[in-house]
Amino acid sequence: MSMETVLSIKPVFAVLVSLLAVPGIISSRSQNIREAWTFVAAGIKLLIIVSMLPIILDGGVINYTLVQVLPDVGISFRVDAFGMLFALVASSLWIVTSLYSVGYMRALDEHSQTRYFSFFAIAISATIGVAFSANLLTLYLFYEILSLATFPLVTHHQDKEARSSGRKYLLYILGGSIGLALPAMLITYHFTGTLDFAAHGVMAGHINSGLALMLSLMFLFGFAKVGIMPMHSWLPAAMVAPTPVSALLHAVAVVKVGAFSVVRVLTGIVGTGVLADFKISGLICIIASITIIVASLIALSQDELKRRLAFSTIGQLSYIVLGVALLSKSGMTGGMLHIAMHAFGKITLFFCAGAIFCATGIKYISQMKGIGRRMPITMAAFFVGSLSVIGFPPCGGFISKWYLVLGTIEAGQWVFLLVLLTSSLLNAVYFFPIVYNAFFCSKEEMMFEDKVDEAPLWCVIPLVITASISVILFFYPQPFLNLASLAVSTIMGG
Repeated sequence: MSMETVLSIKPVFAVLVSLLAVPGIISSRSQNIREAWTFVAAGIKLLIIVSMLPIILDGGVINYTLVQVLPDVGISFRVDAFGMLFALVASSLWIVTSLYSVGYMRALDEHSQTRYFSFFAIAISATIGVAFSANLLTLYLFYEILSLATFPLVTHHQDKEARSSGRKYLLYILGGSIGLALPAMLITYHFTGTLDFAAHGVMAGHINSGLALMLSLMFLFGFAKVGIMPMHSWLPAAMVAPTPVSALLHAVAVVKVGAFSVVRVLTGIVGTGVLADFKISGLICIIASITIIVASLIALSQDELKRRLAFSTIGQLSYIVLGVALLSKSGMTGGMLHIAMHAFGKITLFFCAGAIFCATGIKYISQMKGIGRRMPITMAAFFVGSLSVIGFPPCGGFISKWYLVLGTIEAGQWVFLLVLLTSSLLNAVYFFPIVYNAFFCSKEEMMFEDKVDEAPLWCVIPLVITASISVILFFYPQPFLNLASLAVSTIMGG
């Protein structure tokens, strides 16, 4: 598939705009001005990204090299269909989450709000940097910047539990990337002489099957943000962070950066040919399937709502890895598309969890019986988010899971079809009782007065927006579906 290559500095501006807002956020003396900096930066970032969309949808790519570091390796940016898909999701949801953050942080009178918004801005810059990386070195640098920028957000409360969770966060995230992904990157450069992402990978003809398997697994577990077991424990621990952090960084940015990085490396560095010829893809499918089922079973036992959502996320991330590792057109399309569809559904659920805590102080599912009568809008949105994550119509999650199911059939992998169907059943088992008990419990079981008392408006509006988008994406999945299809066509050669 021939592609028009456009030289433009726009990807650099898209990365830097939120970073340039940080001095304004820090120096602002009033909350309104500080948050205005956030919204202005978020709006400009989204506009820059959207301005590049027509070129990408026409099959083109945008390149820009900032500085050359090694022979044939530099800090370089490349906007293609897959990177654009991820950047659109992250940048659009940053605006909604910033709106939610204002309501949540002010309502709870959280401390260090300026620090919070500053690191939030740095984190989204790093996320877009990963999305638009042209090579593995650039991706790795922004991946590490994201890890360091999100550490103060995870440890925001500064209590014993937050500090303990922060240490675990760094152990898994930095330990995995420095101990596994970095050596794998150096070995790759040694044998191939390049770190550039290529449509069919760069390893073919340079390494043997044993080394290919070792490097693939080092990347899979080294990019621990994807939460593949056993490199998953950081994610439930990170739920001690304020809910807006959990929502964007642990339902969208951080975890999706992990999934994006794994997919980018498997397709752009290892290559689908190597994955197929050396039977590596089958092993990755098995690892992802184990994570999907085990995480779903653990989620069933969690009474704290955010921890149940965290284990649900661990399983859902492995859908992305499984879809791509199937090496079928529909499977890869479904895996990439799931980055977007899961993001809107899961962020809705986290917004609802935060709204419940903000309005009632409750974190545990067992204490939420009858809460739908007090917070009907919030729990209706929770129901929509649940449908999307489970994969029921009329929500966008159905589209991505449909492609994943088709992908298993195309690949003739009936065992993995059973994994997907079993997982969706388990998703329903751990989400539907929450909704049922919220609206239909008996009067004797009700734990709330029969009156409407929602969270502050700036907490409710964002969850209504994301729930509505989850429904809209069922009827109009473009441009995400078009971008995923374009990306897969490029990888598979048409």
